[in-house]
Amino acid sequence: MEENNSARWYVIHTFSGYEQMVKSSLEKLIENNNLSETILDIKIPMEQTIEEKNGKKKVVQRKLIPSYVFIKMIYNNNLWHVITNIKGVTGFVGPLGRLLPLTDDEVKRMGLESKLENVDFAVGDNVKIISGPLESVLGIVSSLNFANQKANVKVTMFGRETNVELDFVQIEKIVDKF
Repeated sequence: MEENNSARWYVIHTFSGYEQMVKSSLEKLIENNNLSETILDIKIPMEQTIEEKNGKKKVVQRKLIPSYVFIKMIYNNNLWHVITNIKGVTGFVGPLGRLLPLTDDEVKRMGLESKLENVDFAVGDNVKIISGPLESVLGIVSSLNFANQKANVKVTMFGRETNVELDFVQIEKIVDKF
């Protein structure tokens, strides 16, 4: 595999339930071997859900994609060898265990990087929700919060208009084609 000096997102497959342990091991690896400029970020995508047990509701963090850890790094063969030998790691996701970087579109859809430099929509624009529970729903931007990278979008559900707060990366502007 050729060396590339730009950091890309890769996917590590782990044993079930070992995601947090693998993340902790990677963080220790970064600290002990001074790899903070080679391994830039490690994420386990999580979502908050409400579980009901014995009649009590509780907010719980749940893994969106169990058995996978996402890592942003500048690839080299030595790093591949070190990471695949961490306890709980079965290998990288890719053909024949060779790592394959995620595309920019995949990174955006998974919400691994949520900061946008340029926003191509404004208040009053028609938008389409591209990720999350309301995926494919159309709406109109009612307000923008650039500090938090959030947009309030007015959508119609069950015959009623409802305001929904979404991350900028969850929506895209609908371009009229005339």
